[in-house]
Amino acid sequence: MVQGRHILLIIGGGIAAFKALDLIRRLRERGARVTPVMTRAAHEFVTPLSVSALAGTKVFSELFDLTAESEMGHIELSRAADLVVVAPATADLMAKMAGGQADDLASTVLMATDKRVLIAPAMNVRMWLHPACQRNLAVLQSDGILTVGPNDGDMACGEHGPGRMSEPLEIVAAISSALAGGPLDGRHVLVTSGPTHEPIDPVRYIANRSSGAQGAALAAALLALGARVTFVTGPARVAPPLGAEVVRVETAQQMLEAVQSALPADVAVFAAAVGDWRVAQPSAQKLKKTGSGLPQLEFHENPDILATVAQMTEGRPGLVVGFAAETETVTEHAKSKRARKGCDWIVANDVSPETGIMGGTENAVTLITAEGVEDWPRMGKDAVAQRLAQRIAGALAH
Repeated sequence: MVQGRHILLIIGGGIAAFKALDLIRRLRERGARVTPVMTRAAHEFVTPLSVSALAGTKVFSELFDLTAESEMGHIELSRAADLVVVAPATADLMAKMAGGQADDLASTVLMATDKRVLIAPAMNVRMWLHPACQRNLAVLQSDGILTVGPNDGDMACGEHGPGRMSEPLEIVAAISSALAGGPLDGRHVLVTSGPTHEPIDPVRYIANRSSGAQGAALAAALLALGARVTFVTGPARVAPPLGAEVVRVETAQQMLEAVQSALPADVAVFAAAVGDWRVAQPSAQKLKKTGSGLPQLEFHENPDILATVAQMTEGRPGLVVGFAAETETVTEHAKSKRARKGCDWIVANDVSPETGIMGGTENAVTLITAEGVEDWPRMGKDAVAQRLAQRIAGALAH
């Protein structure tokens, strides 16, 4: 439902911009408030006067509007709405979003927002199918960006195929769905992700090869199902998804403290690759080669975050999911880990160097539960995340 909801509508510069006028009308007749932002290119296709008249409010276009920016206008725009919608989302806008550019008002708002974003792509069929555009789409989806369309159809350029922007009522339905939540609406899910860095001295640390991609993809998939997600992440190479409450940490001890502070939760998913050991007494100064032998480092075990939460006697999440990265006898080690830690599910994978999984874009996992063992085929980490999120939603529904 869109009644009483505030939509920030970013209109890109494509021929499909004329549909944005009807989209505004459809949203307003359903009781939504629409604040329009137009790119400069959008002005070539529809006039700000038409957009303003239909929206019943001012059109925002300029990043360097001194009156608005004296009050941090782009920040206010990005935070005040319930949902940010980009229609049409041109190839240029999608590329800016995927690359993190912020060189005009529209792209700056998209970088500054902490709200969910829905895009309605529209472009020539060849542009849509171009590998660069498809790469950008994959990046945006992994960041948690929602999409509607595009449809197949005739293009203004005379070609036919995918790239035609969804019709206004289709976009309204997607907006309603995004605002209505999903099967995890009202549920709090805690997700850990990324590696930890355990300091040796001020410039050196012990770490692992985890990119954080699987944890970020899972958080995005859970958000798409309506969950409220607390995302506790170590120093990952991938960005956290939009819409999550992000807590950044460095060490295993900091991650444990962040997890405990985030509880209670309905579900806790421990996808982080937490370092098993830490240096007992990191040096306050950079260690030097002295020619008199190697430095003596004493190691201590790090706290077991998964076991700590799984074995809680009070306030334990209803579903605790661990990850097991193994290089041999994967299923046997993961079964043992599930029993030893006391968690409900274990998601196990083979991270031997030849698999290319740790730090890569694909994963091949085995899900181990009380009911048995499921081997999932190798697929993209986004697909693994969506499948696991659906399983989590199904488990909570029973």
